[in-house]
Amino acid sequence: MNAGEIFQLSVSNGGVPKHAVASARATRRGLVGDRQRDLRAHGGPERALCLWSLEVIGRLYREGHNLSPGAAGENITVMGLDWSQVVPGARLRVGDEVLIEITMYTIPCWKNAQWFKDGNFARMDHDEHPGDARVYARVLAEGTIAQGDRVEVAAESSADRAWRLQPMTYRWPRDF
Repeated sequence: MNAGEIFQLSVSNGGVPKHAVASARATRRGLVGDRQRDLRAHGGPERALCLWSLEVIGRLYREGHNLSPGAAGENITVMGLDWSQVVPGARLRVGDEVLIEITMYTIPCWKNAQWFKDGNFARMDHDEHPGDARVYARVLAEGTIAQGDRVEVAAESSADRAWRLQPMTYRWPRDF
């Protein structure tokens, strides 16, 4: 089983860095108490939560980048989770109540240049550095989560996942 835990939950009144909170309610719109300034690029139901790996942050820090949990705008910093399994379509159980689905890799924002040596914020771009990107998620089941809560990749058969991700096809007029 692929499991880890919440190292830090982070919120802000818009912008980066986000600041640690002990617990928060995860809703379909994101963590209660968190806000995004530019809703064209951040937030909304498909980007309700931003997650990142403590292990990735640590590796980047050792490369000389001035990163810390929450600095790059992630709401949930996880530790101990195999980050290679956190991909679009994967579902994660967070704590006892919350279920999320990863929707996409984030596109690095220029406002994060301040954390990267030489301003190279593309260092966390999935296309250039697979496995080092943050991810966005939608909230499927709401609830309260807290630092230290378990985070695990939800078990799902490959057939169930393929069926769930298969786009609906319509054959006129029978399917309407």
